[in-house]
Amino acid sequence: MTERSARVVVARKLTRRAGREKAGAFLAEGAQAVREALVAHRAGTAGLREAFTTAAFAERQPELVADLLDGDVRVHEVTERAAASLSETVTPQGVVTVCDRLDVPVSAALAVRPPLVAVLVGITDPGNAGTVLRVADAAGAGAVVFAGDSVDPFNGKAVRASTGSLFHLPIARERDVDSVLAACRDAGLSPLGADGHAAHDLAASEARALLGRPTAWVFGSEAHGLPDELVARLDSTVRVPIYGQAESLNLATAAAVCLYASAREQREPGGVRG
Repeated sequence: MTERSARVVVARKLTRRAGREKAGAFLAEGAQAVREALVAHRAGTAGLREAFTTAAFAERQPELVADLLDGDVRVHEVTERAAASLSETVTPQGVVTVCDRLDVPVSAALAVRPPLVAVLVGITDPGNAGTVLRVADAAGAGAVVFAGDSVDPFNGKAVRASTGSLFHLPIARERDVDSVLAACRDAGLSPLGADGHAAHDLAASEARALLGRPTAWVFGSEAHGLPDELVARLDSTVRVPIYGQAESLNLATAAAVCLYASAREQREPGGVRG
């Protein structure tokens, strides 16, 4: 197939948010993402519609192509130029899959009452979005919620930055931040904000007492953090201590510190307190 082939033209529309919304699908590029998508597809937790591979990729990774075919996934061989038209990277990897969107309602994401959740409010950078998904997965969080006017978690850059983690845990999107906070409280989670102006830092005894509880960590935008009106609606806020001369931490780094602090406390004897 070339870049003008009908299936490639249709798939290329998924590089834009409007196209993803209309089709209810997104692109996952690269061997690692495709492997994770295939595992989720076989487990019934994700839908994998079709795959596009170059001849060179099929020669390098014949086992993955065979696994796709064994999983009843249609595999189309495309030219290098066609593969590049589906990629948002400088150096395309030669394999792209079309996957069903994975987002679920907030109530469904929190239905099992996970003890740790990440809530991203108004974040705009897809790289940060994907990295937080990866961090949340690594820290054992039970869900990630994109609230307010946040970036699409199925943006190509976000999918790549998640390195497959978006297939491992529920993802929800909801513009109404208040309804997200209400759903978190209904699921037994205490909304805890990461705020550089909070009175206590993560190392303080007052903060550590909070971390062992079921927690919905709330993170604000990269540029402005959490707005004051949102801070007022949270149960508590804490800040990440800065011991050196750095002005601040970026969103993904701060999220990693906060989520792992909760994961550690929740795994201590007596952790995950109601």
